[in-house]
Formats: sequence, structure tokens, C-alpha cells
Amino acid sequence: MGEAQSALFPNYARYPFAFVKGEGSRLWDENGKEYLDLMCGIAVTNLGHAPKRVGDRLKEQIDTLWHTSNLYRIPNQEKLAGLLVQHSCADAVFFSNSGAEANEAAIKLARRYFQKVLGQPERCEIITFHMSFHGRTLATLTATGQDKVKEGFAPLPLGFVYAPFNDAEALEKLVSSRTCAIMLEMVQGEGGVNAADPSFVKRIVELCEEHGLLLIVDEIQTGMGRTGKLFAYEHYGIEPDIFTLAKGLGSGMPIGAMLGKEKLREAFSAGSHGSTFGGNYLATAAGLATLEVMLEEKLPERAAELGAYAVGELKKQLAGNPLVTEVRGLGLLLGIGLTVPAGEIIGSLLDHGVLVISAGPNVIRLAPSLLISKEDLDRGLAAIAAELAKKAAAAAV
Repeated sequence: MGEAQSALFPNYARYPFAFVKGEGSRLWDENGKEYLDLMCGIAVTNLGHAPKRVGDRLKEQIDTLWHTSNLYRIPNQEKLAGLLVQHSCADAVFFSNSGAEANEAAIKLARRYFQKVLGQPERCEIITFHMSFHGRTLATLTATGQDKVKEGFAPLPLGFVYAPFNDAEALEKLVSSRTCAIMLEMVQGEGGVNAADPSFVKRIVELCEEHGLLLIVDEIQTGMGRTGKLFAYEHYGIEPDIFTLAKGLGSGMPIGAMLGKEKLREAFSAGSHGSTFGGNYLATAAGLATLEVMLEEKLPERAAELGAYAVGELKKQLAGNPLVTEVRGLGLLLGIGLTVPAGEIIGSLLDHGVLVISAGPNVIRLAPSLLISKEDLDRGLAAIAAELAKKAAAAAV
């Protein structure tokens, strides 16, 4: 173990090499080996690596001003919030440093709205779903519907109830006089690339209206054009009360955002919540440039087109492979379900210079740049099909 590595906690199972350069959908490691990136730093670099317009905006900001704190107006923050509101159903934005912090803010806002605005402190429970993933803070890992992320962190915060995903009948039974909100992902990224059924989402909206609940949509992974719409909730024709963003918002700069409806503004009164670094000059410069490029170049539409093409190609190339159970996803967030551990295939693809990631133990997840060329996408899909064919042939012997 190297000296630098030994100074780190071992909480990441890292591959034993580092990348030193990135451009578009390509990465190069310290030995000069080139990789085709189909995972985008886990759905982060939606414009590809080191996009010029974002880089230029950051360089300009670095030479001007980095940080003053949220005690003062931050023009970049105001511009980015305005653009997000203009292109969404939200009316107000709170900026954080990460997706977990954005979801933490959403949880706090929902509870504070009922306690301080409506005067109903007993309504403090939030319903989330099995196999969801909402973050690594104590509140957001408790909100997550996967036990593996909670091991060793007890006692966990109270106030979360878990329902089976895509099961409206089971959900209905869990709504009570203590419920204040329902929180879901339109596509469960970490949970296996599972999309919500339209009928299920419709029933959630009905339950929120019937019981006066808030609807929170976690768009940390699905937002910013990834699924073929700027925000995944748009596929379902709904308007959440709160939704959250991070990953693709800053092209790799640490930034998150919690967006909400006008009626919630009063709940986050001065001093109720905050962040020292959230929405600072550098992060919002990157976010503003990222969103401008995404809108001007119609990248959500491009993701929808390329995603449909990728699903068709994968289904064609993987047809008959006994290791493959399903190809699914939305836009350029795709999953290949397997009968074998995904890790073995991911490792083999890495050796051949193709980067993908898992979504649970038996799903290969693809989240390429929304600007990936069709040629690079074809190359990556062919490499995946070839590796799975090779694995299937070996298993048959």
C-alpha cells in the first residue's frame, strides 16, 4: 500500500490506478491507457469530461472571487436558481454541496412545513421505498430502503416508513395521521435501474392530494437530462412539491439543490437551515454553465433518442444470452439485469478499456455522457455484448 493511500480510511474499494486526463467520453490513466467512459463518474459528467464552456466559466470565476458565504448575495446563485425555476415546476431553490445534503434539506423542509407553518407537529413521518437510495448522512441513509447502508450506524433517526416499490396497495396501508410526505425516485438508480410504473405514480399523487401530503422526488441521479427529460418527473406529467438535484448539475463540481413550491417558502425562514459552502461562486458558475449548455444544445432530447437506440441495440445484441434477464431504463440511464454477479463482467470490461458500474449485485448500469458520439456508444455496447457472450460460452462448457 502506497504512503498516500495508507493515509486514507479504507471505506472505498478502489481500483489500483488513477486517471490523469479526461476529455469527452474518454479517460486516460497514469500509464497512458485510454478508457471509454460509460458511467460518467456515476451519472455526474453529463456533458462529458472537462467541457470547455464550463471550464472557461470556472477559470473566469477563479480569477475573480471564490467565496464570501451566504451572508451576502451571490449573483451566480441567483441566476442559476432563476434558470432552474424557469424550466421546472418549482418556485424556490436552496443550494447545498451534495445530493445527500439536498435530500437532507428536503426532509427538513417537509417536517418544518407541517410543524411551523401548518401547526401539525405530529405529522413527521416520511414514506420511502424498498431499494431506494437517498444518501449517506444519518437521515438520508435512514430514508434509504436498503439495510446494507445502515449497518453499524444505530441508533438511527425516527420518522421513516418503507413501502414496496410499485405496489400502490401496500403503500396505501402505510399512510397514517403521522405521515407528512412520500419520497421516491422516478428511476431507482442504485436499486437496480427500476422505473416507477405510471399507474403507481398516479396513485401516489392521489394519496398526497387526499391526505394533504407533500410529494418529494429525488432527482439526484435522474435529473439534468439523464432520462430524456430535464427532470424525470416530467415523464409522468406530475409536479412534485419538492425535488432534489446534484450529480449532473455541476459537471463534477460539488453542488446540490433542493427545489420547492411557493407554499413551502415560509418554512425555510431566515436561520432555519444553511450551508457555509452551499451555492458558492465556483459551484454555481459550473452549474450555470452546465445548465445553459444542456438547454441550448437540447441534451435531454438527445438522451431520449440515444437511450432508445441503446436499448434497441442491447436487446438485439443480447438476445438469446442466458445470462441476461432484462434490458431496462429511461434515456441514458440503463440497466442490464443478469443471472450472475455483475462485478465479474464489469472487471473484464475494465481490462478492455470500457467503464461501466453496477446497480446492485446483478445489474450492469450504463450512464454515459449525454454528448457521447453514436460511434463511441456503439463501441461500448458491442464490448458489453461480446463480454457477456464470452461469459455465457464459458459457463456452458
